[in-house]
Amino acid sequence: MVVVDSSVWIDYFNGKVTEQTNLLDSLLDSDLVVIGDIILTEVLQGFRDDKDFNKAKGLLDCLLFRPMLGKDIAVKSAQNYRHLRRKGVTVTKTVDVIIATFCIWNNLPLLHSDRDFRPMERHLNLRVMS
Repeated sequence: MVVVDSSVWIDYFNGKVTEQTNLLDSLLDSDLVVIGDIILTEVLQGFRDDKDFNKAKGLLDCLLFRPMLGKDIAVKSAQNYRHLRRKGVTVTKTVDVIIATFCIWNNLPLLHSDRDFRPMERHLNLRVMS
């Protein structure tokens, strides 16, 4: 199973061909893609047209769904954020720390195209799909 970040989903729905969107395309045939509530929100909020929103929602509804934030993940995310800050890493998006922490907590790799995850790979041992 693999968690796919909104950075890849956005490229995918915009028809952008990248290494990550090609990998996502192949993963969608395997039923191994996990989507979390936070990522679902990030992806769906970007659609301006109701038709596109509903089409995307239909596709995303077929995926394995997991809630990403509860008390344990919230506390661990805060600890990870503080750990990164002590290492001199400025985290620009708290949601990325939550997503990374969820993946680490559940031992799931993350497919992303967002450089903000690189320090989490290096300092938190976030596994990535490449």
